[in-house]
Amino acid sequence: MAPWIETVFEFLFKYRPFLFQKGRFVMAPPWLAVVVLVAGAAAVVISYQRAKGGTGRATRVTLAVLRTAALALVLFCLCRPALVLSTVVPQQSFLGVLVDDSQSMRIADDGETRGQVAARSFGPQAPLLKALADRYKLRLFRFSETAERVPSTTDLTFDGARTSLTQALERASQELSSVPLAGLVLVTDGADNADADVGDLLPRLRARAVPVFTVGLGRERFAKDVELTRVDVPASVLKGTSVTAEVRVAQRGLGGQKVQLQVEDAGRVLQTQEITLPADGESAAARVHLTASEAGPRTFRFRIAPQPGEPIAQNNQQDVPIEVADRREKILYFEGEPRFELKFIRRAVAEDKNLQVVCLQRTSQNKFLRLDVDDADELAGGFPKTREELFKYRGIILGSVEAGFFTADQLRMIAEFVSQRGGGLLTLGGRHSFAEGGYAPTPLAEVLPVVFEEGRDAKQPFFAEMKVEPTPFGMTHGVTQLAATEEKSAERWKTLPPLSTLNPIRRTKPGAVSLLLGRGEGLPGAQVVLAYQRYGAGKALAFTVDDSWLWQMHADMPLEDMTHENLWRQLLRWLVSGVPGPVTVSVSSPRTAPGSPVTILATVTDATHLKVNDAQVVARVKDPAGAEREVPLEWTVGKDGEYAGRFTPPDKGAYEVRVEAERAGQTLGSETAQVQAADLATEYFGAEMRRPLLERIAEETGGRFYTPRTVPALAEDVKYGGGGATVQETRPLWDMPALFLAIVALVSAEWAYRKARGLA
Repeated sequence: MAPWIETVFEFLFKYRPFLFQKGRFVMAPPWLAVVVLVAGAAAVVISYQRAKGGTGRATRVTLAVLRTAALALVLFCLCRPALVLSTVVPQQSFLGVLVDDSQSMRIADDGETRGQVAARSFGPQAPLLKALADRYKLRLFRFSETAERVPSTTDLTFDGARTSLTQALERASQELSSVPLAGLVLVTDGADNADADVGDLLPRLRARAVPVFTVGLGRERFAKDVELTRVDVPASVLKGTSVTAEVRVAQRGLGGQKVQLQVEDAGRVLQTQEITLPADGESAAARVHLTASEAGPRTFRFRIAPQPGEPIAQNNQQDVPIEVADRREKILYFEGEPRFELKFIRRAVAEDKNLQVVCLQRTSQNKFLRLDVDDADELAGGFPKTREELFKYRGIILGSVEAGFFTADQLRMIAEFVSQRGGGLLTLGGRHSFAEGGYAPTPLAEVLPVVFEEGRDAKQPFFAEMKVEPTPFGMTHGVTQLAATEEKSAERWKTLPPLSTLNPIRRTKPGAVSLLLGRGEGLPGAQVVLAYQRYGAGKALAFTVDDSWLWQMHADMPLEDMTHENLWRQLLRWLVSGVPGPVTVSVSSPRTAPGSPVTILATVTDATHLKVNDAQVVARVKDPAGAEREVPLEWTVGKDGEYAGRFTPPDKGAYEVRVEAERAGQTLGSETAQVQAADLATEYFGAEMRRPLLERIAEETGGRFYTPRTVPALAEDVKYGGGGATVQETRPLWDMPALFLAIVALVSAEWAYRKARGLA
């Protein structure tokens, strides 16, 4: 409610609206007043029935209603209406005052910081704080992630890197739970950036009669501001992988302007991209393609230069940690017949030190050629027959091989390789692939992202030549990027020679995504060339062409052209990206403030990738100085194979977390995660004053919301919050100016109406 409206309301109704909200209306038994009102109304009707002159029925009714209404108001006053309020007994109740001590209080909205604004009302010499101290026993708290008692608000440092209103309110209410508590005063901008939901706490506070009086600081809307609200990149990639970063930019007051988005790695500029901001208040989305060329834990900095008139610049950048792994990922490629595709795929990835494509080529019945195996025993019996043998690979490529070659157990095992092991499956086009290979009735038909064409004889040969082009989504995907920018990549696709397909596939399953399509004269519609879908824990890809090697050997392709090599390297790196090992590790906060606890979560499986609950799991945490300490991880019980532990980085720098698991003296595996402890700018994101949240906290607990302009009323309002040691207080309403003005208005209206009708 606007202050001037509240002032008018108080003038007319004697008390502020807040008292009417908190009070209970009472009045004396109205029976006598009702009798008098009925008798008076009857007398009024009779007197106007005898009125002389040319008065009609409508005139007499109007005059009777005006006089009766005036009489009713007089009788209402005689019934002594009143408000009954529960008021706090002075100096017998406690009041908690919580002042935000986080970094967002350093923001200067209108020439002075929010902390300075808070000090005006809640500093040691502030009149409001003295008024509160005269009526209540004050307990002062500062809070960011949690609340802490302080002797004075002069002890505030505004250094908190994160704000949790839930933790602050719960901690303060618990500390004051043994005393009569009149309420809690929450002085903040409302920038809650913790994971806890304050909505779960509010009903408990109301049930305990703990009203929260919120004081909102800061602007509700910045005139000009740019904010990098989100940057999405993979948590871990192979060295040399092309990474697509999805960036979301929010802005106010800068619609239509152009800004430069810059990406840095350890001070080295990786990419610069111009972004045209949309209409005022709308967010912009941008995609940035990068190459992770240096191994180890890296921190990519995404930043936009501060714009003129911005109140804060800290939200113009985000630092995103990413683990660049320098290891070889093992992929099994099984080809059912001799063809050029195997030769040129091997050639494409031969120089990629992070990919090992182990090839199994069927040369005749029960005879196989093995290439790039690690030892003489690998694949000696042909295609793997056990989960242990198959699940040691990160990805599987199936070439032109008929479904009848596999046993039912092997087909089910390949499906489980994707759904349970979380591996990547890539199926290539060919004479014996997809429906033409008899896969329609097998478990792989469900795994694959494409729909086999119905009503066609799969034994009938099919051939079509087609020009391949990326879909709109494929234009933005890192796998199908053939040049430095999306525009140049699109032009490059137009110049590639056509390929052929032996498998007519025109539809993908619901939830699947097409990256490449093919169009040609022999096709009834667009052919799905490259599509994928998530299936269980892994992903399945379909690449339906028969001769991608033409992009290397066609007469129109220059000898030095690397399109074929780059495409296959990107495709196979994506195939194995995110595929878990026996041990997977995640941390609650890859970037955190020094002193903030970090939760380590590990998932442990055996060689068949079944969850293990009886393993011995330990995390070895190496600090920036090289010192190492062990953090034991315990089974969480609530989830199979999940183990958890916590550690707190005391200082700034990079912490390496290496989790090792063993069972019965046998090593199951290990994995590494990184934690970067640094000064965070979390408090500067979403830093506008969150009035709706603060109003909700006040409303749902029985308190009230204030701004610096209206906060002087706080000392009086706490008295009627309903918490602490209270007594009943009665406030009369019969003498409200509104009643007197209404009676005068009704009597005057009656007289004026009579005079107008010649009855006065």
